[in-house]
Amino acid sequence: MTTVRLNSADPVSLDTDALVVAFQPGADGPRPTVSAEALDAAFGGKLATSLTSVGFTGKAGELAKLPTFGAVTAPVLVAVGLGESVDAEGLRRAAGAAVRSLAGTSRAALALPAGSAEEAEAVALGALLGAYAFARYHTGDDQKAPVAELTVLSGVDGGDGVAERAGVLAESVALVRDLVNTPPSHLWPAKFAEIAEQTGGKAGLSVEVLDEQRLKEAGYGGIVGVGQGSVNPPRLVRLSYTHPDAAKTLAFVGKGITFDSGGLSLKPSASMDWMKSDMGGAGAVFGSLVGIARLGVPVNVVGYLCLAENLPSGTAQRPSDVIHSYSGKTVEVLDTDAEGRLVLMDGIARAAEDHPDLIVDVATLTGAQIVALGWRTAGVMANDDAVRDLVVEAAGAAGEGAWGMPLPEELRKGLDSPVADIANLQPERWGSMLAAGIFLKEFVPDGVRWAHIDMAGPAFNKGEPHGYTPKGGTGAITRTLIGLAERHASI
Repeated sequence: MTTVRLNSADPVSLDTDALVVAFQPGADGPRPTVSAEALDAAFGGKLATSLTSVGFTGKAGELAKLPTFGAVTAPVLVAVGLGESVDAEGLRRAAGAAVRSLAGTSRAALALPAGSAEEAEAVALGALLGAYAFARYHTGDDQKAPVAELTVLSGVDGGDGVAERAGVLAESVALVRDLVNTPPSHLWPAKFAEIAEQTGGKAGLSVEVLDEQRLKEAGYGGIVGVGQGSVNPPRLVRLSYTHPDAAKTLAFVGKGITFDSGGLSLKPSASMDWMKSDMGGAGAVFGSLVGIARLGVPVNVVGYLCLAENLPSGTAQRPSDVIHSYSGKTVEVLDTDAEGRLVLMDGIARAAEDHPDLIVDVATLTGAQIVALGWRTAGVMANDDAVRDLVVEAAGAAGEGAWGMPLPEELRKGLDSPVADIANLQPERWGSMLAAGIFLKEFVPDGVRWAHIDMAGPAFNKGEPHGYTPKGGTGAITRTLIGLAERHASI
């Protein structure tokens, strides 16, 4: 496990295996953002020239490695670009990219702007997130281990608390990444529920698990219907965190499809290999609850993990089936690959019974989200503009891309069904991300504040690593939910 600490030591003389230094573009070449005079003197005034000679300018995202030849105690200097302006997310990304490049190194120190607690936490968190690796199924010894010890060069007061908080946030995200990266052969609904019981219990959460029989008896028709085609039956996990000083209660609801084949409305094979990530919403809810409990945030939070495996078989639900939701409303299933909203409708209706001040559901819900907003930006919809803006603001503060989207009333007609209260899909593909949000809104009781986060793209990085984001599971929206809890604690 990678550890982080803060230290006000001199970067020139610090005993470490690699020294990471942040640079910005300058008139005479890239310039260090901290300890500039000391570093320049140590390298005989030639540091900028050396970096320029290898094409490094200091723009955001650039990396360059140089041997120090004894100019500083560390044998390797890693230059990372910050660009013209510096903010918390830029620091996180720079620290993460640098640490990712140092896999196989035991110790690294980071000399990035960290003059405030916010900056120091950003550097520490980015470094820890960048140190993540998922090597559970590698059997060879060719995998380089992530950096084991990280030192953030900063003299801010309360450094231990800053490092501890960064560690909790990073471990919460890593928990989600591990779950998303785990193959469905090793993570089915009951197994996910077991992990939630064990890990959640250790974090101080109360955990209740409903098995398939209890789900049927209680009328969770959406969760039961989606999961009935698999030999691995569905589960609903309720996580609860309470604080004696809490004045607010939040409810988070996560889509937890441990594998999504599309059911009888089968997906193309090219769209199926990464569907182990379709439980990313439940993962984010779980990881956030663990983080909130470990941080001791003075707010009450309940989380619902709506877990099912969506597979085709002789027992699978069929297009044109009608199911009875937990709310009592009936739903015509026109497409079994629009299953996420079916498990969420039950979770949302159940969460409303906890009388929360806000319900937020999180889901890898629609391919339309990727079409509209790309792979890195989640769509946020709500039944209240102020709630939508609050969620988008919390995501931005956490460095997680999110964009507010509308819920146009005219799209509701497309969900009309001749045989049930509502259909799970509109006949036209246009605006289908928004239509999915409108569907979910139908299951939110009047007077309850609610937001929906569609993170189909951000939950799984199919491309190359970037910043502190690895290939595969990203842990997206986990930090946003923790931030929402902290904001409500201060209201």
